[in-house]
Amino acid sequence: MSFPLLTATAALPAVGAIATAAVPAARRTAAKWLALLVSLATLVLAAIVLVRFEPGGDRYQLTESHAWIKDFGVRYELGVDGIGVALLALTALLIPFVILAGWHDADPLETKSSRWRPTQGFFALILAVEAMVILSFEATDVFLFYILFEAMLIPMYFLIGGFGDRAHSGSDENAATQRSYAAVKFLLYNLVGGLIMLAAVIGLYVVAGSFSLTEIADARTSGQLDMATSTERLLFLGFFFAFAIKAPLWPLHTWLPNAMGEATAPVAVLITAVVDKVGTFAMLRFCLQLFPEASKWATPVILVLALISIVYGALLAVGQRDIKRLVAYASISHFGFIILGIFAMTSQGQSGATLYMVNHGISTAALMLVAGFLISRRGSRLIADYGGVQKVAPVLAGTFLIGGLATLSLPGLAPFVSEFLVLVGTYSRYPVAGIIATFGIVLAALYTLVLYQRTMTGPVKAEVSKLPDLRARELAVVAPLIALLLFLGVFPKPLTDIINPAVEQTMSDVQQKDPQPTVPIQNAEAAK
Repeated sequence: MSFPLLTATAALPAVGAIATAAVPAARRTAAKWLALLVSLATLVLAAIVLVRFEPGGDRYQLTESHAWIKDFGVRYELGVDGIGVALLALTALLIPFVILAGWHDADPLETKSSRWRPTQGFFALILAVEAMVILSFEATDVFLFYILFEAMLIPMYFLIGGFGDRAHSGSDENAATQRSYAAVKFLLYNLVGGLIMLAAVIGLYVVAGSFSLTEIADARTSGQLDMATSTERLLFLGFFFAFAIKAPLWPLHTWLPNAMGEATAPVAVLITAVVDKVGTFAMLRFCLQLFPEASKWATPVILVLALISIVYGALLAVGQRDIKRLVAYASISHFGFIILGIFAMTSQGQSGATLYMVNHGISTAALMLVAGFLISRRGSRLIADYGGVQKVAPVLAGTFLIGGLATLSLPGLAPFVSEFLVLVGTYSRYPVAGIIATFGIVLAALYTLVLYQRTMTGPVKAEVSKLPDLRARELAVVAPLIALLLFLGVFPKPLTDIINPAVEQTMSDVQQKDPQPTVPIQNAEAAK
């Protein structure tokens, strides 16, 4: 039997989480280094998965299948396609930066009024989330995916509620209340979505007699499984509702600003750059593949919701006074672009949406982590408390600017390519939707540049006059992310070569073809 590479990629951080939690309380530094080394070893395994993956090969590769709960037909089935392997690599890439950025976020506080912060638990929970997210990108058994989809809520709940941002304007008691509220809201929203999805998972098993994604898809393709239209639509809605909360899609988004605002900056990155990608990924893997007709039926409404997310999220970002909540609302707008690309039902749109998931993860990590470094120095998340930072900390200001420019999809940086593909793919089938979505770009430029102007330029405020610039550890976090933004901005081909074959197969699942140009090239040349 071949080496179970996919299992190893998820098992390593899971075992690392247990080992990190078991480190004695007095050995905090050892626990940090152990977590970092485990995350780097996981990145190596993810790189091996990426190298061994053949874009022109079978749809699902490096597959594993073992009996799990025989009486209910549940199997431990894993496999990655081009979309899954790209997001697996993104997750493994970001976790070491999250750990490095949060190196001191869980250290015990000196003040007597503050609770002791278990450092080992903080890093163990991060590794636990990594293990579950990676396995969710690999799972091809619907029930196994559901278990992971729900289980990752538990460590995230404790990371938000137990390790909140120290830069809080109120008292310690008020800060704890806000953290608890954000954590409970996150948990309740996602649990409700998960319970509705569970009903849909059970319904799917009753109809199909299997939890295997590949078996159900093959049965549908061959005509052996003929699902009634009303049944397919109900099951689709059950799955999509849960994924839309996780994504998050308007109007199911309200948990995200609270969670990101109260969490530490590295945990905020974990939420929006890693965990939330499970929702949009699942729309491609499960909604479109299992329920193609229902996906097309629901497309007009989903496109409207995506457009609202784009414009609404960007408008609220413009009016924010809190740096982290601004990034949260910007992410809601960006997820609107991703969902728009998925349901535009064009190859450009879906390729752009998948590429957007990766690029958004990198750009948001860069911006949020630099913002976290800034906030930790000043002790405030309020934009009004800053000014003139670029004169006292030019490297910090420069990296903050690059992260912001990536967020507004400046040409030459990675998100531009993906956003351009989403808009082209949407416009070719839904011109009005494509035009409306472009307003999100204008608003993104507004909230990003205004944020930079108010925090980094102008007279130097007394409270920021002695802020130190980025340290070596912080540069080690930010520099590789910026390098990736530049590299993928000018040369996205390595990613698109992996993603495009999987997108073509998804387009085949929903029996859609790209719209033909209204003016073919040969006719245009003849007209000249």
